[in-house]
Formats: sequence, C-alpha cells, structure tokens
Amino acid sequence: MIDISQDLRRSKVTTPALMFQGTCSNAGKSILTAALCRIFLQDGLSVAPFKAQNMSLNSYVTRYGEEMGRAQVVQAQAARLDPDVRMNPVLLKPSSDTGSQVIVMGKPVANMSVGDYLRYKPEVFGRVHEAYDSLAREHQVMVLEGAGSPAEVNLKHHDIVNMPMARYAGAKVLLVGDIDRGGIFASFVGTMEILDEWERDLMAGFVVNRFRGQKSLLDDALTYMEDKTGKPMLGVIDYLQNLGLPEEDSVSFKAGLFEAHYSDSAEVDLALIDLPHISNFTDFEPFIGEPDVNIRLVQRGDELGEPSAILLPGSKNVMADAVFLHESGLADQIMARAGQKTPVVGICGGFQLLGKSVADPNQIESTDGVVQGLGLLEFATILEKEKTLTLKSGVHLASGCAVRGYEIHHGISSGQQESLLQFTDGERAGVCSADGLIWGSYLHGVFDADPFRRWFIDGLRLRQGLEPLTEVQSGYDLEPAFERLATAVREQLDMDKIYTILGL
Repeated sequence: MIDISQDLRRSKVTTPALMFQGTCSNAGKSILTAALCRIFLQDGLSVAPFKAQNMSLNSYVTRYGEEMGRAQVVQAQAARLDPDVRMNPVLLKPSSDTGSQVIVMGKPVANMSVGDYLRYKPEVFGRVHEAYDSLAREHQVMVLEGAGSPAEVNLKHHDIVNMPMARYAGAKVLLVGDIDRGGIFASFVGTMEILDEWERDLMAGFVVNRFRGQKSLLDDALTYMEDKTGKPMLGVIDYLQNLGLPEEDSVSFKAGLFEAHYSDSAEVDLALIDLPHISNFTDFEPFIGEPDVNIRLVQRGDELGEPSAILLPGSKNVMADAVFLHESGLADQIMARAGQKTPVVGICGGFQLLGKSVADPNQIESTDGVVQGLGLLEFATILEKEKTLTLKSGVHLASGCAVRGYEIHHGISSGQQESLLQFTDGERAGVCSADGLIWGSYLHGVFDADPFRRWFIDGLRLRQGLEPLTEVQSGYDLEPAFERLATAVREQLDMDKIYTILGL
C-alpha cells in the first residue's frame, strides 16, 4: 500500500500559507481561495494560489503553451497574476469512469487507469513540491486549495492535495462546509474525528459557507463547535449568487448553472448539447449575462425543439460523444434543424463533430478507429498523439471583430473549407459553411469578446425578425466580480484572526 501521508519532508520555503479544505466537494473552496487572493492583494501583499492536483474537464492554456485547471486561472486573475502551471502542477482530465489523462507541469504524461496513477503518485508528489517551492519563493503569502475532503478514509493514504500538502507547505488550514446542503456541523465534527492528530494540529478553524437567513440563529451551534473541537469559527459566508465568475467543473454545470439564469423575456434561445464527456463548457458562460438570451441544456433529440441556434461544446472523448449523438437521436435532430437553416456552432470537440468523421488511429480516446460525425461541414479529423496547446488572437473574418482565446486539442482537421478566423500570425483557422450558418473552431474563449458575442446574438435576432440591439449589453469582465466577492468575504470572515494565524 502506498502511504504518501508518511512523507514527513517539509518545504524549506517559509512563505506564510493559508489552505482551504472542505467537508465535501463543491463546498466553496475554489471561490474562497479566489476571494482571499484578492483580499491579500488589496492589502498590498504579493499572493499566489496553489492546488497540487486538480481533476477537471475545464482547462486553460498559458502563454507558454502549458495546460492547467481553469479554477487556478481564475484565482490567478484574482491575484492579478499571469496563469502559471506551477499553481496547478497536476491536472487530471477524466476520459472514462476509471481513467484520466494525466498532465504534469502543463504537459500530458499519459492516459492512466486509477491503479496506474496510484503507482505514479509518489513520483509526481516530488514534482508538486518543486512547483510549490519555486512559486512560494516569489510571493509573500500563498493561498492553497484542497480537493474533496481530507477525511475520505479510502483516499487518505495516497492523498497529495490535502493534509500532506498542507504539512509540506506549513499551511494553516480552514475547513469549509456548505450549510446549504445540510448536516454541516456533523460534517465538521466527523472530519475532525477522522483526522490524525498531526492533521488536527494543522487545522486553524472552520468556515460556514452559503448561509441563508439570520446568522444569530447559529450562535449556539458555533459555540458548541468551538467547545467540542477547540477550534474557532472564523466566518459565516452568505450564499453569494450571480457572482459572474467561471465555474470550476461540471458539478455546478450539471446542477443548473444555465437554468438558474433563465428569463421568460429573453428572445434568443440557445440549445447547448449536453455531451456525456463535455469539457470547457465555460466557453458559453459569457451568454449568461446577456439580457435577451437563454441557454438550455439538451440531452435527447426530443428536447431540441426550435432553438435560435445549436451549440456543440468541447468533449474529452469526442469518439464516444459522436456515438452518443447518433444513438440518442440528437444527430438526426441537429441535422434536420441545420437543413431548416438553424445555425449550428461547434467549439473544439464540438467543431470536430460538425465534420464528416473522426479517426483515432493511435487509440487516444477509443478503440473504435473511426466514427461518423454530423457531416455538416466538409472536413475530417484525425486525432494525433501530439497535443496542440497555444494562445491565439486575431479577427473573425465575417464580422471583423477581434477575438482571442486558446486551443487544446489532439485533432487535425482538414478538407474543403472556408476559413472562419485569421490570427495575428497569419494563420487561418476554423471552418464555416458558404452561408455562414454552420461554423466551428478550435478556439476556446471565442465568445468572451463582447463585440463578437453581440454580433453573433444580433445575427440570430435578425433571423427571427427582431431588431438588433447593436450595443454591447453585458461585459464579460471579471474585475468587478472579484471586487464584489472580496468585499463580501472580507466582511464575513475574521481577517484579523487570519492575519494573526499567518503571523502577518
């Protein structure tokens, strides 16, 4: 049995460090890490985020062509830093129920089963230590994020994200619980009971997250917790809605990220195909703030209806998702709507699905060999061993709007095609149909550009006989969101105690 928790090495770097761990997944660790990054920055400190290992299908490419988790990118933005793979040295991108692509320091290592990765963990933990030390030397304070819960007894012996990482960094740990789910105080006490003595020593206090109601009603429970555990309550954070920050992974997406913003008055109906292996769905989050747009998720052919446009997102397993489209009846419905001049847009894996076929001769995703695409555009895709990881900026040719983003893909798509984009390096990319209604690109983030997004929406409005709004209606700017988040968390977290805990 591998027991990484017995690795007693301690970082020689003495940068003060705070770590958020949770009683469960999706307790709010990521957002609170971003909040503290912005608060420390506001207070004049050089701060950086860090998460040893992230499992997510939302990733980003740095300016150096390295891949990292989107959550740490958002946290870096909160700290006003360029995203750096040292902030997330290990990224796992699930490709099946029992395996993931393993990315270390921004580069793919291999597709591994659970067993393979467990055997690899001791080696990769050394790389994690190196990344942390290198980053921590450059900053005055570090804010670390854990994963899941530190009390998952089936995982503790090979954990590299929670308490072993806190011990290595010398980090003070705040345990976050989601009171909106219920059972928070039992979760706090239960977690403390399961932790080893050295782990309890690292625990600096508790944070109640996503509270709704009158906080004085919690007084007895908070006193009980402090008496029971000997650890202080350091804050009760309100349920913060509509922050306007990207979601970390498909947990919130499946829980209704888009449906929560549904409006009866919106005239533009976007049907987002909910692929089983959906990835980088944040490509479509910029539409959430648009007052005339609704996005709805579609999983079956009979749910498609008559949308203003159909959106095909990225996929971590485009081979399997192509089969899903055909077997679910969605392929026939999408092709029928396209035949009736409904615009269809694909990004990355969704772009590949628009073509005639996808081949996987190297068995990167599947042993199927070749699968049929939708055939809406005249190109075919071959999945290559080498992964394209690059930042791009340029112009959308039809609109003249500036766009920018990043590419993450194994596929090489070729065939008869009309270019969609022209990048600043002279390269032309993407494909569109002759009438411009069917188009796709490998460029993630293309809809982040406010003028282009409004041009796209106004085109849909015109097709419905509606007047275009012309002016940008919603800016996809994260800075106001970070400031609102920091203000709310600062008011509800005992920052004086936190600074004392950190010795700052």
